[in-house]
Amino acid sequence: MHIDWASLLDIAVVAAAAALAVVLLVAFALVGLSTRSRHHADGTGNDPAADPRPAIGVAVAVLCLLAACLIVGYGLYLIVA
Repeated sequence: MHIDWASLLDIAVVAAAAALAVVLLVAFALVGLSTRSRHHADGTGNDPAADPRPAIGVAVAVLCLLAACLIVGYGLYLIVA
């Protein structure tokens, strides 16, 4: 039995990078969605000047989640095909 160690290393590196990318994209999406909240931990809130554009955070969150879904979808495609 022959194991191609170089190919196995390539697959391990790509899998680790894809997993890290998905985790980071989901984390950035959560940070982007958190811009919609106007409640702060110190009790202050409802300050309209605190975040003038929450739509930008939502747009970033949507793009990050779309990218994460594309990565996962491509991985599933590679497994099924």
